[in-house]
Amino acid sequence: MMAWRVALVGCLLAIWLGSAMAVIYSQYLSRLLFIEIQRQQKILQRSDVEWGQLQRELMTLTEQNQIERNAVDKLKLVAPSRENIIFVKPK
Repeated sequence: MMAWRVALVGCLLAIWLGSAMAVIYSQYLSRLLFIEIQRQQKILQRSDVEWGQLQRELMTLTEQNQIERNAVDKLKLVAPSRENIIFVKPK
């Protein structure tokens, strides 16, 4: 009868230790996931900032006068004379 009690206590102790280790491991995984979530949120915030900057740059570049100014200043383009314009009729 005494051996039975010792075996029961040993079994309960093993279950208790196993559950304690499972709790520790799950908290460890939870912390790792939390850290990864924070890292991904920082990446997302940086991407949002970059997206906003690109949107502002696009708005600036698509303004007609800016495009024309860049064509004249940087590419040295000039508008063709009326004689040099060829009109193509669509089918």
